[in-house]
Amino acid sequence: MPFFKYSAPTFRRRTNKSGFSSPGSKTMRSEIDKLLVTLSDPVARKGFEMEMLSFKQMFSRYNSFKVQGAKLDWAEISPPPASQLVRYDGLSRQADLTSLNKLAVLKVNGGLGTSMGIKGAKSALEVKNGSTFLDLTVQQIQHLNTTMHIDVPLVIMTSFQTQADTIRVIKKYVNDSVRLLTFNQSRYPRIFRDTMLPCPRTAEDEGRTWYPPGHGDLFMSLRRSGVLEQLLSEGKEYLFVSNSDNLGGVVDTAILQHFIESDLEFLMEVTNKTKGDLNASIASPGGTLVNYDGTLRLLEVGHVPSEHIEDFKSVFNFKIFNTNNLWINLKALKRILDNEGLNLDIIEKTIHLDNGEVVIQLETAAGSAIQHFKKAQGIVVPRRRFLPVKNCADLLLVRSDIYRIENGHLIPNDYRLFQTTPTIKLSDNFQSIDEFQSRFKTIPSISELDHLTVTGDVHFGRACDLRGTVIVAATEGQRIDIPDGSVLEDRLVAGNLNMIVNKCVLVFLCSRYL
Repeated sequence: MPFFKYSAPTFRRRTNKSGFSSPGSKTMRSEIDKLLVTLSDPVARKGFEMEMLSFKQMFSRYNSFKVQGAKLDWAEISPPPASQLVRYDGLSRQADLTSLNKLAVLKVNGGLGTSMGIKGAKSALEVKNGSTFLDLTVQQIQHLNTTMHIDVPLVIMTSFQTQADTIRVIKKYVNDSVRLLTFNQSRYPRIFRDTMLPCPRTAEDEGRTWYPPGHGDLFMSLRRSGVLEQLLSEGKEYLFVSNSDNLGGVVDTAILQHFIESDLEFLMEVTNKTKGDLNASIASPGGTLVNYDGTLRLLEVGHVPSEHIEDFKSVFNFKIFNTNNLWINLKALKRILDNEGLNLDIIEKTIHLDNGEVVIQLETAAGSAIQHFKKAQGIVVPRRRFLPVKNCADLLLVRSDIYRIENGHLIPNDYRLFQTTPTIKLSDNFQSIDEFQSRFKTIPSISELDHLTVTGDVHFGRACDLRGTVIVAATEGQRIDIPDGSVLEDRLVAGNLNMIVNKCVLVFLCSRYL
């Protein structure tokens, strides 16, 4: 049951005022069929045809929403009832470890690191101690399998954009104690916003005319690839899903035990918002779990009417958000796919290409599948289970001495006095990974840091130590170099900075150094 339905009184009808003329689903189907005939290889044609069938169905639903002008009824939204939202700290820690033999782990790995200036798969980025996201994930499953004497396979969903990088990283683990399965998610055509026609002219057009349609595609791609049937045939009944860049998304036996004992079909991990989330442009990074028309639903910002955006961001209205750590009963998933199907809520994204063209991408979120499962819950987990690396400020935190790595797991170091992590804000000068790495000779010690803000052309030397609240702001056109071995505690450094180093004594000459 999608958010956009047309039975009164849940939605009000309104005329379509979107401002563009849609040629409709029939025209789109015709254009897609033209792409199909550009493939001569029969195997490639069959695969493309299956892929485009899902796209046609999605576009048809999207087009219906636009034509009929459905609108979300905000008054129908309420927090989930207590019976459908449990707390992690109330779980039993006595897990039946034999259940692990029925588990498979899936990492969503279809995205690029474009927000960090990464040209390839973000999961291939070195995170800590020379290990990439993928390395750490494999190490986690290796440790689990060897210590528990079990066989938990690691399934990696790639995209046409990340497949090559993924294979390059994981090929070294072929003979190790972890079984690796990979499959590609769908490749959908981008749509010109002005004509509502597909961008590619042939099925083999360049990559920028295509896109991976979000992690909600994992269900159909899991079945289309044959991996779903393979897992079921091997006796796997439960699937743990998480994003490849979430270093907190690891197997937890207490959650698995609750999932099994409660006879659940779908379990979504949510976590409480923090002050850092409230300062973000959208205070619910992965959407929020709500009760809508008597059903558990994932509410994404893309579905929220513009007049209710602030309500959506408010911690008073919505205290939790989706981590995209999901636990799924594979038998239930197969039942749904074989019968009623999964019509997930569609998210429309507008993309401005480098050549000035404006295109639309239609995506879905995996969490929105929760509405289709008979017995579903949310579970409020500690923030340590949501440690994504979305930008270079996150990367600075992860690479710092706040954390250490044990068997692929990111573990907080014991010598930090408080369990909370420091707030780190870096200006656009640190946005790309190349700029970020060039501005730190080594990652500073931040074990005693509360808050760091850095703006402008700032460079850090080796073995710096940042404590308390530190603000470094270079004047436009000026440069600040923090010398090797500097200790900054509750300091504001602003303007420009020259260094005179004499027998390890540092003299700072700047407009302000408090």
